[in-house]
Amino acid sequence: MSEDNQNKPISEDNQNMPTTEEKPQSNHISVKRSTYNKLIVGIVLSLIAVSFFGGYVIGGHETKNVAQTIQTIPTTNPQPTQGQPTQPSKVFVTLGDSPAEGNQNAPVTIVEFSDFQCPFCGAFYSQTLPQIQKDYIDSGKVKLVYRDFPLENIHQNAKTASLAAQCANEQGKFWEYHNMLFSSQHDWATLDSINATNAFKQFAVDLKLDSNNFNSCVDSSKYQDKVNKNFQDGTTYGVSGTPTFFIGDDKNGYIQLVGAQPYSVFKQEIDQQLH
Repeated sequence: MSEDNQNKPISEDNQNMPTTEEKPQSNHISVKRSTYNKLIVGIVLSLIAVSFFGGYVIGGHETKNVAQTIQTIPTTNPQPTQGQPTQPSKVFVTLGDSPAEGNQNAPVTIVEFSDFQCPFCGAFYSQTLPQIQKDYIDSGKVKLVYRDFPLENIHQNAKTASLAAQCANEQGKFWEYHNMLFSSQHDWATLDSINATNAFKQFAVDLKLDSNNFNSCVDSSKYQDKVNKNFQDGTTYGVSGTPTFFIGDDKNGYIQLVGAQPYSVFKQEIDQQLH
């Protein structure tokens, strides 16, 4: 070997080249310690997994039974029996000497608690009452009774309108005055109390009532006790807004119907009670 070759440095690639350790041949399989440790860990994990899975399968039947028991606990709210729907509770309503329209011996009575200034009461008057009038009141099947429920806190002219209608009733013109109040509701509802009262007095003139007696009746609030009694009775029967209706008869009681419901709702209830 030349001197040049003896002094030539080893390259960086040569320095990093791994050496191969030769092993003598043998009949036994050699396993590195790191591989052996991995095998032991794997076996242990497998045993744990098998134990867990076995416990899950064994206990699965008990878990299912617990779930079924919870589902079969009855609810605290009783459910209506199939084929026997719950019936709404009935209220016994007194009529007194309230204005009534129709056959006095009609098998069904509708008691209306209403407010002359209430727009929903006006909607019932214009949209639903005409059909009820035609199909049931005029035919003698239904009697309509009007009772006052003026909501003074939101309708400033409602109570005066009720008082005026009672004064008209004194002269036998309640329903004509009732119709005039509702048909012109938009005209007087926004007036101040003085102008509204003047409008009510003009209605009496239009209906050819005795103006002096009518005006005196209104100015003295002659029927204030009656209007207040109507309101108190309505509250007792569960009236909280207008219009509220009670449909039935004095013997069997009345079903409450709330709001300006469509004609079909009234028809269904009336027909059911007629049969």
